[in-house]
Amino acid sequence: MASLWQDDIVPKPLLRVTELCKTYQTPEGSKVAALNGVSLDVYPGEFMVLLGPSGCGKTTLLRSIAGLEYPDSGEILLEDKRIDNLPAYVRPVNTVFQAYALFPHMSVAQNVAFGLEMEKLDKGEIDRRVAHTLEQVKLTGYDQRKPSQLSGGQQQRVALARALVKEPRVLLLDEPLSALDLKLRRGMQIELKRLQQEVGITFIFVTHDQEEALSMGDRIAVFNEGKIIQVGTPEEIYRNPADRFVADFIGETNLLEAEIDSGKLIINGLQVAQDLISPNCDLQKNGKVTVAIRPEEFLVTDNNQLFTGVVRDVIFTGGNLRIHAMVGAKEIVATLASHGASVPERGEILSFSTRQESIRTTR
Repeated sequence: MASLWQDDIVPKPLLRVTELCKTYQTPEGSKVAALNGVSLDVYPGEFMVLLGPSGCGKTTLLRSIAGLEYPDSGEILLEDKRIDNLPAYVRPVNTVFQAYALFPHMSVAQNVAFGLEMEKLDKGEIDRRVAHTLEQVKLTGYDQRKPSQLSGGQQQRVALARALVKEPRVLLLDEPLSALDLKLRRGMQIELKRLQQEVGITFIFVTHDQEEALSMGDRIAVFNEGKIIQVGTPEEIYRNPADRFVADFIGETNLLEAEIDSGKLIINGLQVAQDLISPNCDLQKNGKVTVAIRPEEFLVTDNNQLFTGVVRDVIFTGGNLRIHAMVGAKEIVATLASHGASVPERGEILSFSTRQESIRTTR
Protein backbone atom coordinates (compact mmCIF):
# COMPACT_ATOMS: atom_id res chain seq x y z
CA MET A 1 0.00 0.00 0.00
CA ALA A 2 2.98 2.33 0.29
CA SER A 3 2.81 2.91 -3.46
CA LEU A 4 -0.86 3.90 -3.18
CA TRP A 5 -0.62 6.13 -0.13
CA GLN A 6 1.70 9.06 -0.75
CA ASP A 7 3.24 10.97 2.17
CA ASP A 8 1.23 8.84 4.63
CA ILE A 9 -1.99 10.46 3.44
CA VAL A 10 -4.71 7.78 3.42
CA PRO A 11 -7.06 8.26 0.46
CA LYS A 12 -10.81 8.16 0.70
CA PRO A 13 -12.18 4.60 0.33
CA LEU A 14 -13.50 3.76 -3.12
CA LEU A 15 -15.66 0.97 -1.72
CA ARG A 16 -17.02 0.86 1.82
CA VAL A 17 -18.76 -2.19 3.31
CA THR A 18 -20.46 -1.52 6.65
CA GLU A 19 -21.88 -4.10 9.08
CA LEU A 20 -22.97 -6.50 6.34
CA CYS A 21 -25.02 -9.51 7.46
CA LYS A 22 -26.30 -12.43 5.39
CA THR A 23 -27.99 -15.55 6.74
CA TYR A 24 -28.86 -18.70 4.79
CA GLN A 25 -31.43 -21.34 5.60
CA THR A 26 -30.04 -24.88 5.49
CA PRO A 27 -32.02 -27.84 4.08
CA GLU A 28 -32.34 -29.09 7.67
CA GLY A 29 -34.11 -25.90 8.71
CA SER A 30 -31.32 -24.27 10.70
CA LYS A 31 -29.69 -20.93 9.88
CA VAL A 32 -26.07 -20.19 8.99
CA ALA A 33 -24.58 -16.70 9.24
CA ALA A 34 -22.45 -16.39 6.08
CA LEU A 35 -21.68 -12.76 6.93
CA ASN A 36 -21.84 -11.56 10.52
CA GLY A 37 -21.33 -7.81 10.73
CA VAL A 38 -18.58 -7.53 8.11
CA SER A 39 -17.04 -4.08 7.56
CA LEU A 40 -14.25 -3.35 5.08
CA ASP A 41 -12.79 -0.33 3.28
CA VAL A 42 -11.16 -0.81 -0.14
CA TYR A 43 -9.09 2.01 -1.63
CA PRO A 44 -8.62 3.28 -5.21
CA GLY A 45 -6.10 1.22 -7.17
CA GLU A 46 -5.80 -1.39 -4.43
CA PHE A 47 -5.39 -5.14 -4.89
CA MET A 48 -7.46 -6.42 -1.97
CA VAL A 49 -7.46 -10.16 -1.26
CA LEU A 50 -10.26 -11.90 0.66
CA LEU A 51 -8.72 -15.00 2.23
CA GLY A 52 -10.13 -17.78 4.34
CA PRO A 53 -11.20 -21.44 4.44
CA SER A 54 -14.21 -22.78 2.56
CA GLY A 55 -17.50 -21.49 3.92
CA CYS A 56 -15.99 -18.52 5.77
CA GLY A 57 -18.01 -15.82 3.94
CA LYS A 58 -15.48 -14.38 1.49
CA THR A 59 -17.38 -15.41 -1.65
CA THR A 60 -20.68 -14.27 -0.15
CA LEU A 61 -19.15 -10.82 0.35
CA LEU A 62 -17.87 -10.76 -3.24
CA ARG A 63 -21.29 -11.81 -4.59
CA SER A 64 -22.97 -9.17 -2.42
CA ILE A 65 -20.75 -6.47 -3.93
CA ALA A 66 -21.49 -7.83 -7.42
CA GLY A 67 -25.24 -7.81 -6.81
CA LEU A 68 -25.60 -11.59 -7.07
CA GLU A 69 -26.59 -11.76 -3.40
CA TYR A 70 -28.57 -9.25 -1.36
CA PRO A 71 -27.52 -8.79 2.27
CA ASP A 72 -30.04 -8.97 5.10
CA SER A 73 -28.65 -5.78 6.62
CA GLY A 74 -25.75 -3.38 6.30
CA GLU A 75 -24.58 -1.12 3.48
CA ILE A 76 -22.26 -1.22 0.47
CA LEU A 77 -21.15 2.16 -0.83
CA LEU A 78 -19.18 2.78 -4.01
CA GLU A 79 -17.85 6.33 -4.29
CA ASP A 80 -20.23 7.33 -1.47
CA LYS A 81 -23.29 5.97 -3.31
CA ARG A 82 -25.24 2.99 -2.01
CA ILE A 83 -25.21 0.05 -4.40
CA ASP A 84 -26.44 -2.81 -2.20
CA ASN A 85 -30.03 -2.08 -3.23
CA LEU A 86 -29.24 -1.83 -6.96
CA PRO A 87 -29.56 -4.66 -9.49
CA ALA A 88 -26.30 -6.22 -10.64
CA TYR A 89 -26.46 -4.91 -14.22
CA VAL A 90 -26.34 -1.23 -13.21
CA ARG A 91 -23.46 -1.54 -10.74
CA PRO A 92 -20.11 -0.27 -12.11
CA VAL A 93 -18.36 -3.53 -11.16
CA ASN A 94 -17.57 -6.68 -13.12
CA THR A 95 -16.80 -10.23 -12.07
CA VAL A 96 -14.42 -12.96 -13.25
CA PHE A 97 -15.65 -16.32 -12.04
CA GLN A 98 -13.87 -19.57 -11.27
CA ALA A 99 -15.64 -21.10 -14.27
CA TYR A 100 -14.82 -18.78 -17.17
CA ALA A 101 -18.23 -19.31 -18.86
CA LEU A 102 -17.01 -18.28 -22.31
CA PHE A 103 -19.41 -18.63 -25.22
CA PRO A 104 -18.03 -21.67 -27.10
CA HIS A 105 -19.53 -20.68 -30.48
CA MET A 106 -18.03 -17.18 -30.37
CA SER A 107 -14.50 -16.09 -31.20
CA VAL A 108 -12.22 -14.48 -28.63
CA ALA A 109 -13.03 -11.02 -29.99
CA GLN A 110 -16.78 -11.73 -29.95
CA ASN A 111 -16.61 -12.97 -26.36
CA VAL A 112 -14.78 -9.85 -25.26
CA ALA A 113 -17.07 -7.53 -27.24
CA PHE A 114 -20.31 -9.11 -26.00
CA GLY A 115 -20.87 -6.81 -22.99
CA LEU A 116 -20.13 -3.69 -25.04
CA GLU A 117 -22.56 -4.78 -27.74
CA MET A 118 -25.27 -5.19 -25.09
CA GLU A 119 -24.63 -1.53 -24.21
CA LYS A 120 -25.10 -0.70 -27.92
CA LEU A 121 -21.81 1.16 -28.26
CA ASP A 122 -20.54 2.31 -31.62
CA LYS A 123 -18.81 -0.51 -33.55
CA GLY A 124 -15.63 1.53 -33.98
CA GLU A 125 -15.46 2.13 -30.21
CA ILE A 126 -16.08 -1.57 -29.54
CA ASP A 127 -13.33 -2.63 -31.95
CA ARG A 128 -10.89 -0.14 -30.43
CA ARG A 129 -11.56 -1.23 -26.86
CA VAL A 130 -11.47 -4.94 -27.69
CA ALA A 131 -8.12 -4.60 -29.51
CA HIS A 132 -6.65 -2.55 -26.66
CA THR A 133 -7.83 -5.00 -23.99
CA LEU A 134 -6.55 -8.05 -25.89
CA GLU A 135 -3.19 -6.31 -26.10
CA GLN A 136 -3.25 -5.72 -22.33
CA VAL A 137 -3.82 -9.42 -21.60
CA LYS A 138 -1.30 -10.49 -24.26
CA LEU A 139 -3.80 -12.08 -26.65
CA THR A 140 -3.19 -9.95 -29.73
CA GLY A 141 -3.49 -12.23 -32.76
CA TYR A 142 -5.84 -14.66 -31.00
CA ASP A 143 -9.00 -12.66 -31.70
CA GLN A 144 -10.50 -15.14 -34.23
CA ARG A 145 -9.86 -18.30 -32.23
CA LYS A 146 -12.63 -20.16 -30.44
CA PRO A 147 -12.32 -20.97 -26.70
CA SER A 148 -11.75 -24.66 -27.55
CA GLN A 149 -8.61 -23.66 -29.44
CA LEU A 150 -7.07 -22.00 -26.38
CA SER A 151 -5.15 -23.30 -23.38
CA GLY A 152 -6.57 -22.96 -19.88
CA GLY A 153 -4.39 -19.93 -19.20
CA GLN A 154 -5.48 -18.27 -22.45
CA GLN A 155 -9.15 -18.90 -21.64
CA GLN A 156 -8.59 -17.28 -18.26
CA ARG A 157 -7.16 -14.21 -20.01
CA VAL A 158 -10.20 -14.00 -22.30
CA ALA A 159 -12.48 -14.04 -19.25
CA LEU A 160 -10.33 -11.31 -17.71
CA ALA A 161 -10.42 -9.25 -20.93
CA ARG A 162 -14.21 -9.58 -21.13
CA ALA A 163 -14.45 -8.05 -17.65
CA LEU A 164 -11.80 -5.36 -18.14
CA VAL A 165 -13.11 -4.12 -21.48
CA LYS A 166 -16.14 -2.59 -19.76
CA GLU A 167 -13.78 -0.45 -17.65
CA PRO A 168 -15.39 -1.23 -14.28
CA ARG A 169 -14.63 0.85 -11.19
CA VAL A 170 -13.98 -2.42 -9.31
CA LEU A 171 -13.07 -5.82 -10.72
CA LEU A 172 -14.17 -8.81 -8.64
CA LEU A 173 -12.31 -12.10 -9.07
CA ASP A 174 -13.67 -15.31 -7.53
CA GLU A 175 -10.75 -17.79 -7.40
CA PRO A 176 -10.05 -17.29 -11.14
CA LEU A 177 -6.76 -19.23 -11.12
CA SER A 178 -7.89 -22.35 -9.27
CA ALA A 179 -8.42 -24.44 -12.43
CA LEU A 180 -4.82 -23.93 -13.62
CA ASP A 181 -1.89 -26.24 -12.90
CA LEU A 182 0.64 -25.06 -10.32
CA LYS A 183 3.30 -23.73 -12.71
CA LEU A 184 0.80 -21.87 -14.90
CA ARG A 185 -1.01 -20.59 -11.84
CA ARG A 186 2.14 -19.03 -10.43
CA GLY A 187 2.91 -17.42 -13.77
CA MET A 188 -0.61 -16.00 -13.99
CA GLN A 189 -0.34 -14.62 -10.45
CA ILE A 190 2.59 -12.47 -11.56
CA GLU A 191 0.85 -11.43 -14.80
CA LEU A 192 -2.40 -10.58 -13.04
CA LYS A 193 -0.64 -8.44 -10.45
CA ARG A 194 1.30 -6.59 -13.18
CA LEU A 195 -1.87 -6.08 -15.19
CA GLN A 196 -3.69 -4.64 -12.20
CA GLN A 197 -0.87 -2.17 -11.64
CA GLU A 198 -0.89 -1.16 -15.32
CA VAL A 199 -4.65 -0.63 -15.68
CA GLY A 200 -5.01 0.95 -12.23
CA ILE A 201 -8.40 -0.68 -11.55
CA THR A 202 -9.25 -1.73 -8.01
CA PHE A 203 -9.22 -5.55 -7.74
CA ILE A 204 -10.97 -7.61 -5.06
CA PHE A 205 -9.67 -11.16 -5.30
CA VAL A 206 -11.06 -14.20 -3.46
CA THR A 207 -8.83 -17.16 -2.68
CA HIS A 208 -8.31 -19.86 -0.06
CA ASP A 209 -4.62 -20.19 -1.05
CA GLN A 210 -2.42 -18.46 1.53
CA GLU A 211 0.65 -18.30 -0.71
CA GLU A 212 -1.41 -16.75 -3.51
CA ALA A 213 -2.79 -14.13 -1.12
CA LEU A 214 0.62 -13.23 0.28
CA SER A 215 2.19 -12.90 -3.17
CA MET A 216 -0.56 -10.81 -4.78
CA GLY A 217 -2.37 -8.64 -2.28
CA ASP A 218 -1.62 -5.04 -1.30
CA ARG A 219 -3.73 -5.92 1.73
CA ILE A 220 -5.40 -9.11 2.90
CA ALA A 221 -8.69 -9.51 4.78
CA VAL A 222 -8.66 -12.83 6.66
CA PHE A 223 -12.12 -14.38 7.14
CA ASN A 224 -13.36 -17.04 9.52
CA GLU A 225 -16.93 -18.09 10.29
CA GLY A 226 -18.54 -15.08 8.64
CA LYS A 227 -16.28 -12.46 10.22
CA ILE A 228 -13.14 -10.57 9.23
CA ILE A 229 -10.51 -11.48 11.80
CA GLN A 230 -7.67 -9.25 10.56
CA VAL A 231 -6.92 -6.80 7.75
CA GLY A 232 -3.36 -5.80 6.89
CA THR A 233 -0.49 -5.98 4.45
CA PRO A 234 0.91 -9.45 3.72
CA GLU A 235 3.89 -8.74 5.99
CA GLU A 236 1.66 -7.51 8.83
CA ILE A 237 -0.58 -10.56 8.58
CA TYR A 238 2.36 -12.96 8.44
CA ARG A 239 4.59 -11.32 11.04
CA ASN A 240 1.93 -10.18 13.52
CA PRO A 241 -1.15 -12.40 13.31
CA ALA A 242 -4.10 -11.12 15.34
CA ASP A 243 -4.95 -14.44 16.94
CA ARG A 244 -4.28 -18.16 16.93
CA PHE A 245 -6.49 -18.80 13.89
CA VAL A 246 -4.62 -16.28 11.71
CA ALA A 247 -1.23 -17.52 12.94
CA ASP A 248 -2.16 -21.09 12.06
CA PHE A 249 -3.95 -20.34 8.78
CA ILE A 250 -1.45 -17.94 7.19
CA GLY A 251 1.59 -19.93 6.16
CA GLU A 252 3.09 -22.68 8.27
CA THR A 253 3.62 -22.09 11.96
CA ASN A 254 4.41 -23.94 15.17
CA LEU A 255 1.98 -23.36 18.03
CA LEU A 256 3.32 -24.12 21.50
CA GLU A 257 1.68 -23.75 24.89
CA ALA A 258 3.42 -21.30 27.24
CA GLU A 259 2.65 -18.96 30.11
CA ILE A 260 3.38 -15.41 31.19
CA ASP A 261 4.48 -14.88 34.79
CA SER A 262 5.36 -11.39 36.06
CA GLY A 263 6.35 -10.16 32.59
CA LYS A 264 8.37 -13.28 31.77
CA LEU A 265 7.54 -15.74 29.00
CA ILE A 266 7.99 -19.37 30.05
CA ILE A 267 8.14 -22.31 27.61
CA ASN A 268 8.64 -25.84 28.93
CA GLY A 269 9.69 -24.41 32.28
CA LEU A 270 12.43 -22.23 30.75
CA GLN A 271 12.36 -18.44 30.66
CA VAL A 272 12.67 -17.07 27.12
CA ALA A 273 15.36 -14.48 26.54
CA GLN A 274 13.79 -11.05 26.05
CA ASP A 275 15.56 -10.37 22.74
CA LEU A 276 13.84 -13.39 21.15
CA ILE A 277 10.33 -12.07 21.87
CA SER A 278 8.51 -9.82 19.41
CA PRO A 279 8.04 -6.27 20.78
CA ASN A 280 4.36 -6.58 19.85
CA CYS A 281 3.80 -9.25 22.51
CA ASP A 282 1.81 -8.21 25.58
CA LEU A 283 3.61 -9.65 28.61
CA GLN A 284 1.69 -7.68 31.23
CA LYS A 285 -1.20 -10.09 31.78
CA ASN A 286 -0.29 -13.30 33.56
CA GLY A 287 -1.69 -16.61 32.36
CA LYS A 288 -1.49 -19.24 29.68
CA VAL A 289 -0.74 -18.17 26.11
CA THR A 290 0.04 -19.78 22.79
CA VAL A 291 3.45 -19.13 21.27
CA ALA A 292 3.69 -18.95 17.45
CA ILE A 293 7.06 -19.59 15.78
CA ARG A 294 7.51 -19.85 12.01
CA PRO A 295 9.62 -22.84 10.83
CA GLU A 296 12.18 -20.60 9.12
CA GLU A 297 12.77 -18.64 12.33
CA PHE A 298 14.19 -21.59 14.27
CA LEU A 299 17.92 -21.93 14.84
CA VAL A 300 19.79 -25.05 15.87
CA THR A 301 22.43 -23.83 18.30
CA ASP A 302 24.27 -24.57 21.50
CA ASN A 303 23.60 -21.05 22.77
CA ASN A 304 20.43 -19.21 23.82
CA GLN A 305 18.67 -22.53 24.23
CA LEU A 306 14.90 -22.34 23.94
CA PHE A 307 14.17 -26.06 24.25
CA THR A 308 15.50 -29.40 23.09
CA GLY A 309 13.80 -31.77 20.68
CA VAL A 310 14.28 -35.29 19.39
CA VAL A 311 14.60 -35.50 15.59
CA ARG A 312 11.78 -37.53 14.08
CA ASP A 313 12.27 -36.92 10.35
CA VAL A 314 14.53 -34.86 8.10
CA ILE A 315 13.24 -33.94 4.63
CA PHE A 316 15.54 -32.52 1.95
CA THR A 317 13.70 -30.09 -0.37
CA GLY A 318 16.65 -28.74 -2.36
CA GLY A 319 17.46 -25.39 -0.82
CA ASN A 320 16.14 -26.35 2.63
CA LEU A 321 16.10 -29.04 5.26
CA ARG A 322 12.77 -29.58 7.02
CA ILE A 323 13.41 -30.99 10.47
CA HIS A 324 10.50 -32.58 12.29
CA ALA A 325 11.29 -32.90 15.99
CA MET A 326 9.37 -33.92 19.10
CA VAL A 327 9.42 -31.43 21.97
CA GLY A 328 7.81 -33.55 24.64
CA ALA A 329 4.53 -34.70 23.08
CA LYS A 330 4.45 -31.78 20.60
CA GLU A 331 5.89 -32.02 17.09
CA ILE A 332 7.59 -28.92 15.68
CA VAL A 333 8.91 -28.17 12.20
CA ALA A 334 12.10 -26.19 11.63
CA THR A 335 13.28 -25.10 8.17
CA LEU A 336 17.04 -24.63 7.78
CA ALA A 337 19.11 -23.69 4.74
CA SER A 338 20.60 -26.92 3.36
CA HIS A 339 23.79 -25.35 2.02
CA GLY A 340 26.66 -26.13 4.37
CA ALA A 341 24.35 -27.59 7.02
CA SER A 342 25.02 -30.93 8.64
CA VAL A 343 22.05 -33.28 8.31
CA PRO A 344 20.88 -34.53 11.72
CA GLU A 345 20.02 -38.18 12.25
CA ARG A 346 16.70 -39.56 13.41
CA GLY A 347 16.70 -39.79 17.19
CA GLU A 348 19.33 -37.09 17.58
CA ILE A 349 18.69 -34.48 20.28
CA LEU A 350 18.91 -30.88 19.03
CA SER A 351 18.89 -27.63 20.93
CA PHE A 352 16.58 -25.02 19.37
CA SER A 353 16.59 -21.26 19.60
CA THR A 354 15.05 -18.60 17.35
CA ARG A 355 16.02 -15.46 15.54
CA GLN A 356 15.68 -12.20 17.45
CA GLU A 357 12.15 -10.84 18.02
CA SER A 358 10.58 -13.81 16.21
CA ILE A 359 8.49 -15.32 19.05
CA ARG A 360 4.89 -14.12 19.11
CA THR A 361 2.14 -14.84 21.59
CA THR A 362 -1.62 -15.09 21.22
CA ARG A 363 -4.44 -16.06 23.52
